[in-house]
Amino acid sequence: MPERVDRDGTPAYRFLGVEVTRRETVFLVLGVVFLFVIPDIAGLSDSLQLSVIHQGLLFGFAAVGLNLLLRHTKLTSFGHAAFFGTGAYATAVLARYAGIQSVGLLLLGAIAAATVMAAIIGVLSLRHTGLYFALLTLAFGQLLYAIALGQSALGGSDGLPIRPGPANQPLLFGTAFSPDVYQVLTYYLTVVVILIGLFVMYRITQSPFRNALDAIGQERTRARFIGLPIRRYVWAAFVISGIYGGVAGGLYAVVRQYVRPEGTLFFLRSGDILFMAILGGFRTLVGPLIGGVVLIFLQDVGQDITQYYEFLTGVVLLILVYGFPRGIVGSLRSGGIVNARLSDLRREPSVLSTWGRSAVQSIERKVTEALTSLRIILFGVD
Repeated sequence: MPERVDRDGTPAYRFLGVEVTRRETVFLVLGVVFLFVIPDIAGLSDSLQLSVIHQGLLFGFAAVGLNLLLRHTKLTSFGHAAFFGTGAYATAVLARYAGIQSVGLLLLGAIAAATVMAAIIGVLSLRHTGLYFALLTLAFGQLLYAIALGQSALGGSDGLPIRPGPANQPLLFGTAFSPDVYQVLTYYLTVVVILIGLFVMYRITQSPFRNALDAIGQERTRARFIGLPIRRYVWAAFVISGIYGGVAGGLYAVVRQYVRPEGTLFFLRSGDILFMAILGGFRTLVGPLIGGVVLIFLQDVGQDITQYYEFLTGVVLLILVYGFPRGIVGSLRSGGIVNARLSDLRREPSVLSTWGRSAVQSIERKVTEALTSLRIILFGVD
């Protein structure tokens, strides 16, 4: 018998081993259809570019992998661009130097490279937790960035172009296409990979493995006492999250046909991926994808509007963070917090000043905590 029911009491049914309600099925079908018609929608508007949405989905997919760590083990990684960049550069190297043209083989190469890199970094980083783990992942990410920047075989700061097809036309599945057709086809390929990745991640988060990660994230000492091999479980989660980053990076290289260290390995990319997960709602499955599209879209629109686009993007993101405290998807799903705040605003517009003071106090508190942590790291005193 199904354990879950819809709001009207309709029991859930099983599809591909997953219990879903009718309401969830409707939203799922609408979401999938929307993803596939985005190229047509983008063609109707000059302000909505398919390349921007595509890039947001790719970085959002990397954030889906990071979300496994963030949501269940309570570990924050500042170096996930390392796996994104590893996948991208592995794809570029295989295409340029090995002459591989098969997209499937290129993605397998990206997965293999990202898996090895995540396994190595995981073994060296997971001895620590909290701030020290975050700083170690940041250090390894910057190390890879420095290697890519200094190696002439990888193109240095100029990057590495992927060998195109005949007559400089992009090649996909052994066939040369015009750039416009190639862009649409690679978008559909990305959507298919994302749907498969989301399904796999959903099954992972519904398995006993997820329960073990939750126990480790809540209280490591208690988890160790009940016999959980903590380091092995967390290492496995770290490698899985790295694989998602590698797949996203491999697709990014296939789509862009060019890989540069600043766009793939720089530490700010790690910050973007982390913020995408939080912005979209790290307690949800699709939240990081939504966060990725929103963040990349804001950055692109901001550059078109003003030269101070970073300031504009920051203001909009602050509004989103304080307006949607559980992330965009998380807050919309719960609805209660957002509706309560909107109701307070309608009754008493002056509540905005209260929210402003609360935001300033929260920022001051976070800055103080960051300075305290920095002082502990540098001088070893609290």
